[in-house]
Amino acid sequence: MTVSNEDELEGLKVIGRIVANTLHAMARAMEPGMTTGELDGLGAELLAREGALSAPQSAYSFPGATCISVNEEIAHGIPGDRVLALGDLVNIDVSASKNGFFADTGASFGLGTLNPAQETLRRDGRRAMNIGIAQVGAGRPLAGIGNAIGTFADKRGYTLIRNLASHGTGRALHEYPEEIPTWPARHERRRITDGMVMTVEPFLSRGGVFASDGDDGWTLYAEPHAPTVQFEHTVVATRRGPVIVTRPDMAAH
Repeated sequence: MTVSNEDELEGLKVIGRIVANTLHAMARAMEPGMTTGELDGLGAELLAREGALSAPQSAYSFPGATCISVNEEIAHGIPGDRVLALGDLVNIDVSASKNGFFADTGASFGLGTLNPAQETLRRDGRRAMNIGIAQVGAGRPLAGIGNAIGTFADKRGYTLIRNLASHGTGRALHEYPEEIPTWPARHERRRITDGMVMTVEPFLSRGGVFASDGDDGWTLYAEPHAPTVQFEHTVVATRRGPVIVTRPDMAAH
């Protein structure tokens, strides 16, 4: 999607706040003994209360309102009977639509206290996302996002999952410019246009290079197996830089 007026930007901000508030409410509600299905139920209730439709359900018939991935799972985890425990690394990904506008956000959280290596990875995952977002602006190269994130990762000894990319969004969950590398990609020659709507969502890992399919047809795992985190915002490119639409209301946060 390309934003062309203030009404469109406001529509994105409305759904952006909804998915952000849902994400952070789910994170606050996590507790040992809760199942991922119960946590997803809360997300479904919060989206419905705001008149929003789960994007993975409506677009892909995903068997959950949100994606919840725990520990060895790195993306597209199906909510179900898995019981959360202290020390778990939990990724929650919330995407939804309202009034024809889509927004997508995600983050990795620790339930209780993570071990020091995991907590450092989690903090650096958020930093990697913010470094990528800083490269978003009208007229700038799309490759700048992955180049900046790659430089950050290399300096700290991390790897990046190279088959899970950022993507265009706004009027559909996934749209032009389709896959946006969050790693250095020499083939990427496109430029960011004014008003372009996209996600920035690097998957930062301690050794994983690719995401591999699990047995359920949805859940993805790092290959080679390694701790991995993901942080994601939906942003609009402008001549003044990025506008992040997936920020929670301060009152809800």
